[in-house]
Amino acid sequence: MNIMEKISKEYQREKAFKFTIGDTVDVHVKVMEGDKERIQIFNGIVIARKGGGVNETFIVRRIVQGEGVERIFPVHSPNIAKIAVKRSGEGTRRAKLYYLRDRVGKAAKLKDTIVPGAEEEVPEEIKEKLEEKAEAKAEVKAEVKTEAKK
Repeated sequence: MNIMEKISKEYQREKAFKFTIGDTVDVHVKVMEGDKERIQIFNGIVIARKGGGVNETFIVRRIVQGEGVERIFPVHSPNIAKIAVKRSGEGTRRAKLYYLRDRVGKAAKLKDTIVPGAEEEVPEEIKEKLEEKAEAKAEVKAEVKTEAKK
């Protein structure tokens, strides 16, 4: 093993993520905002993987407000917390799915199967907070309606 391989092996992930081209994935990316760190989720279809070893990257594409957005992620980046496969692309016979860039609407979808266990359960604490927020919103709407009637 030469020096470059030894150095690059240090920066590789111990446990590699298992996903292929055509899969619909949620990429959990660590984002620093000031001194706080949070996780941002970027979901879309994996349209390409290239490189090898530490230099391996993949491209995820999604549609936001009618506009195609693509993002390139290094597989071994410490900023990627996890990659969750939501749907597995079945009809992919190509290594690169760049042809999806030209397609719009349902034509941009692939044949896929839902991966069992892909829907993560929301912790009880978060469910309670969401319910409290929903109740607060309902109260505000009720107040606005009563004021509008006056």
